[in-house]
Amino acid sequence: DDHNKENIFNTINYDVAAKKRKKDLLNNKAKTQYFHQEKWIYVHKGSTKERHGYCTLGEAFNRLDFSSAILDSRRFNYVVRLLELIAKSQLTSLSGIAQKNYMNILEKVVQKVLEDQQNIRLIRELLQTLYTSLCTLVQRVGKSVLVGNINMWVHRMESILHWQQQLNNIQITRPAFKGTTFTDLPLCLQLNIMQRLSDGRDLVSLGQVAPDLQVLSEDRLLWKKLCQYHFTDRQIRKRLILSDKGQLDWKKMYFKLIRCYPRKEQYGDTLQLCRHCHILSWKGTDHPCTANNPETCSTSLSPQEFINLFRF
Repeated sequence: DDHNKENIFNTINYDVAAKKRKKDLLNNKAKTQYFHQEKWIYVHKGSTKERHGYCTLGEAFNRLDFSSAILDSRRFNYVVRLLELIAKSQLTSLSGIAQKNYMNILEKVVQKVLEDQQNIRLIRELLQTLYTSLCTLVQRVGKSVLVGNINMWVHRMESILHWQQQLNNIQITRPAFKGTTFTDLPLCLQLNIMQRLSDGRDLVSLGQVAPDLQVLSEDRLLWKKLCQYHFTDRQIRKRLILSDKGQLDWKKMYFKLIRCYPRKEQYGDTLQLCRHCHILSWKGTDHPCTANNPETCSTSLSPQEFINLFRF
């Protein structure tokens, strides 16, 4: 009888343990699936009866699926600008997981640029900004400014230097296409296309391709429209520069203005905040909103406005 009782007791323990393992496994699977299904995050800035604590920049950075966003050409520049702003001043506010996620996304950005051979200068500037910030932070060892072992951050800095070298070694090959090229177009169309460039440095680079393009890239009206696009009339009036002929030198004014004022930022797709339910998500992402017309409640956020949401 004692032997049978012991067997029954062991069987019960085994059944309980098996059920507990099965329950834990189901819970883990459910949490994983739920995490991947969510493409939004509720931005709360204080404790309530329903929620304790507040939402952090690191949480938002982990939850909003930036890895997929960089593959979308409409969101790529937005994510890169956000990475740059975080590198400048917000890196230490990220949790250890968020910092690791930041470096993983940055690596994917670099690999995409190496494959596509596009936005090279943009990523060079991002890497240089991040490396400069890390140099300053690493020098403050022992003051709890970085999460993790210092050797890990030194390794990450070495990775940044390696990525910079890879970008510097890119050799852009001329396509084998022998049809109509940019310079074959009528001058009015060439100018029309050049007016779509929002960065003066792109105009200068384009002018270095061919002598005819050099002449077009110096067009005064082109630089005037570029100045008027990025800056207000008041800002322009404060930075007037006259040429030798007594005319306004719009090209010199543009490069002087960008040193004094921030340029206008435009993105194909942005993160949006719902004013009704305070949920943050990418444009076009469904979220559980109780408003009658959720589309009218969404406000587009610039990268800087996104970061400002988490300043308490």
